[in-house]
Amino acid sequence: MSKRNVVHVEIPAANLEGAGKFYSELFGWKIQHMPEMNYTMWEAEDHTGGGFPEVSAEYPAGQVLVYIDSDDIDVDLKNVEKLGGKVLRQKTEIPGMGWFGIFKDPTGNVLALYTGLNPVG
Repeated sequence: MSKRNVVHVEIPAANLEGAGKFYSELFGWKIQHMPEMNYTMWEAEDHTGGGFPEVSAEYPAGQVLVYIDSDDIDVDLKNVEKLGGKVLRQKTEIPGMGWFGIFKDPTGNVLALYTGLNPVG
């Protein structure tokens, strides 16, 4: 069973390389640009990390997206709806990495679920 840890944090950015440079200089994060995905990954010294998606309708500026470890995204998303939340994105594959799903809690906060190819558990 997963520990339900925060496993990834996305910070929308209008300029992916600029955001990488900013946070690298501010916090010393390791930055890896992934032009094929139009995405930039970041990793802190303690190996926690996340990424910078380009600002869009799905990833608006100011909406930091926190990913929680999940053993079964489909079950968790069903429970989101049972508990009064709303599923915004069903389970979706991230090729070569794992799967994710996005939901809104009853208050309106947007969070995500993640299962890697090698579960964190």
